[in-house]
Amino acid sequence: MEDVHFFLAHAIQLERESARRYEELAEAMQSLGSAEVADFFRQMAHYSRLHLNEAMARGGFRYPPDLRPEEYRWPDGSSPEAAAWAGVDGFMDVAAALELALDGERRSCDFYRDVAAASGNPNVVALAREFAEEESGHVRQLEARIARLSPA
Repeated sequence: MEDVHFFLAHAIQLERESARRYEELAEAMQSLGSAEVADFFRQMAHYSRLHLNEAMARGGFRYPPDLRPEEYRWPDGSSPEAAAWAGVDGFMDVAAALELALDGERRSCDFYRDVAAASGNPNVVALAREFAEEESGHVRQLEARIARLSPA
Protein backbone atom coordinates (compact mmCIF):
# COMPACT_ATOMS: atom_id res chain seq x y z
CA MET A 1 0.00 0.00 0.00
CA GLU A 2 1.77 3.09 -1.23
CA ASP A 3 -0.81 5.88 -0.97
CA VAL A 4 -1.36 7.52 2.43
CA HIS A 5 -5.01 8.34 1.72
CA PHE A 6 -5.70 4.79 0.54
CA PHE A 7 -4.09 3.46 3.72
CA LEU A 8 -6.14 5.85 5.87
CA ALA A 9 -9.32 4.76 4.08
CA HIS A 10 -8.54 1.23 5.27
CA ALA A 11 -7.83 2.43 8.81
CA ILE A 12 -11.10 4.37 8.88
CA GLN A 13 -13.13 1.36 7.75
CA LEU A 14 -11.34 -0.93 10.18
CA GLU A 15 -12.01 1.41 13.11
CA ARG A 16 -15.66 1.90 12.09
CA GLU A 17 -16.14 -1.85 12.18
CA SER A 18 -14.23 -2.15 15.44
CA ALA A 19 -16.41 0.45 17.18
CA ARG A 20 -19.57 -1.19 15.89
CA ARG A 21 -18.46 -4.66 17.03
CA TYR A 22 -17.40 -3.44 20.47
CA GLU A 23 -20.83 -1.87 20.91
CA GLU A 24 -22.39 -5.23 19.96
CA LEU A 25 -20.22 -6.97 22.52
CA ALA A 26 -21.13 -4.37 25.14
CA GLU A 27 -24.83 -5.00 24.52
CA ALA A 28 -24.31 -8.77 24.73
CA MET A 29 -22.42 -8.44 28.01
CA GLN A 30 -25.04 -6.07 29.41
CA SER A 31 -27.72 -8.64 28.56
CA LEU A 32 -25.62 -11.29 30.30
CA GLY A 33 -25.52 -9.13 33.42
CA SER A 34 -21.81 -8.34 33.22
CA ALA A 35 -21.91 -4.56 33.51
CA GLU A 36 -18.16 -4.26 34.18
CA VAL A 37 -17.23 -6.04 30.94
CA ALA A 38 -19.94 -4.14 29.05
CA ASP A 39 -18.36 -0.89 30.27
CA PHE A 40 -14.92 -2.13 29.20
CA PHE A 41 -16.22 -2.87 25.71
CA ARG A 42 -17.86 0.55 25.53
CA GLN A 43 -14.50 2.08 26.42
CA MET A 44 -12.86 0.06 23.65
CA ALA A 45 -15.54 1.30 21.22
CA HIS A 46 -14.68 4.83 22.32
CA TYR A 47 -10.99 4.20 21.55
CA SER A 48 -11.95 2.90 18.11
CA ARG A 49 -13.95 6.05 17.41
CA LEU A 50 -11.00 8.18 18.55
CA HIS A 51 -8.71 6.30 16.15
CA LEU A 52 -11.28 6.71 13.38
CA ASN A 53 -11.43 10.46 13.98
CA GLU A 54 -7.64 10.64 14.07
CA ALA A 55 -7.38 8.84 10.72
CA MET A 56 -10.05 11.15 9.25
CA ALA A 57 -8.14 14.22 10.43
CA ARG A 58 -4.80 12.97 9.19
CA GLY A 59 -6.27 12.32 5.76
CA GLY A 60 -8.10 15.62 5.68
CA PHE A 61 -11.36 13.73 5.13
CA ARG A 62 -14.58 15.53 5.88
CA TYR A 63 -16.55 12.34 5.29
CA PRO A 64 -15.27 8.77 5.42
CA PRO A 65 -13.93 7.63 2.05
CA ASP A 66 -16.50 5.66 0.10
CA LEU A 67 -14.64 2.72 -1.40
CA ARG A 68 -16.48 -0.19 -2.93
CA PRO A 69 -15.82 -3.49 -1.13
CA GLU A 70 -13.67 -4.77 -4.02
CA GLU A 71 -11.43 -1.68 -3.80
CA TYR A 72 -10.14 -2.54 -0.34
CA ARG A 73 -7.01 -4.65 -0.07
CA TRP A 74 -7.80 -6.74 2.97
CA PRO A 75 -6.08 -9.98 3.86
CA ASP A 76 -8.46 -12.86 3.18
CA GLY A 77 -10.88 -10.52 1.37
CA SER A 78 -12.42 -8.81 4.41
CA SER A 79 -11.24 -6.37 7.02
CA PRO A 80 -9.49 -7.84 10.05
CA GLU A 81 -12.29 -6.65 12.32
CA ALA A 82 -15.10 -8.07 10.18
CA ALA A 83 -13.37 -11.44 9.88
CA ALA A 84 -12.83 -11.70 13.61
CA TRP A 85 -16.29 -10.67 14.76
CA ALA A 86 -18.55 -13.08 12.91
CA GLY A 87 -19.54 -14.82 16.15
CA VAL A 88 -21.05 -12.01 18.29
CA ASP A 89 -24.29 -13.18 19.87
CA GLY A 90 -26.28 -12.62 23.02
CA PHE A 91 -25.48 -16.10 24.37
CA MET A 92 -21.70 -15.87 24.55
CA ASP A 93 -20.04 -15.74 27.95
CA VAL A 94 -17.49 -13.21 29.12
CA ALA A 95 -14.48 -15.37 28.27
CA ALA A 96 -15.70 -16.00 24.72
CA ALA A 97 -16.44 -12.30 24.20
CA LEU A 98 -12.97 -11.30 25.38
CA GLU A 99 -11.32 -13.94 23.18
CA LEU A 100 -13.32 -12.71 20.18
CA ALA A 101 -12.25 -9.14 20.84
CA LEU A 102 -8.63 -10.25 21.28
CA ASP A 103 -8.71 -12.03 17.93
CA GLY A 104 -9.95 -8.84 16.24
CA GLU A 105 -7.25 -6.70 17.84
CA ARG A 106 -4.53 -9.17 16.91
CA ARG A 107 -5.75 -9.28 13.31
CA SER A 108 -5.81 -5.49 13.16
CA CYS A 109 -2.32 -5.25 14.62
CA ASP A 110 -1.07 -7.82 12.08
CA PHE A 111 -2.73 -5.91 9.24
CA TYR A 112 -0.96 -2.68 10.18
CA ARG A 113 2.37 -4.45 10.69
CA ASP A 114 2.05 -6.15 7.31
CA VAL A 115 1.33 -2.81 5.62
CA ALA A 116 4.36 -1.26 7.33
CA ALA A 117 6.57 -4.14 6.21
CA ALA A 118 5.37 -4.11 2.60
CA SER A 119 5.04 -0.40 1.82
CA GLY A 120 7.75 1.56 0.11
CA ASN A 121 6.22 4.88 1.18
CA PRO A 122 7.92 6.08 4.39
CA ASN A 123 4.79 8.04 5.37
CA VAL A 124 2.60 4.93 5.09
CA VAL A 125 5.22 2.91 6.97
CA ALA A 126 5.28 5.44 9.83
CA LEU A 127 1.49 5.62 10.07
CA ALA A 128 1.07 1.86 9.89
CA ARG A 129 3.66 1.33 12.61
CA GLU A 130 1.94 3.90 14.81
CA PHE A 131 -1.46 2.29 14.26
CA ALA A 132 0.03 -1.17 14.94
CA GLU A 133 1.39 0.10 18.24
CA GLU A 134 -2.05 1.42 19.22
CA GLU A 135 -3.60 -1.95 18.38
CA SER A 136 -0.91 -3.80 20.34
CA GLY A 137 -1.91 -1.70 23.35
CA HIS A 138 -5.46 -2.98 22.96
CA VAL A 139 -4.12 -6.53 22.70
CA ARG A 140 -2.31 -6.05 26.01
CA GLN A 141 -5.46 -4.68 27.67
CA LEU A 142 -7.49 -7.66 26.53
CA GLU A 143 -4.80 -10.16 27.49
CA ALA A 144 -4.65 -8.63 30.99
CA ARG A 145 -8.42 -8.84 31.37
CA ILE A 146 -8.43 -12.46 30.17
CA ALA A 147 -5.62 -13.31 32.59
CA ARG A 148 -7.77 -12.03 35.49
CA LEU A 149 -10.45 -14.54 34.51
CA SER A 150 -8.04 -17.47 34.60
CA PRO A 151 -7.45 -19.29 37.88
CA ALA A 152 -4.01 -18.65 39.40
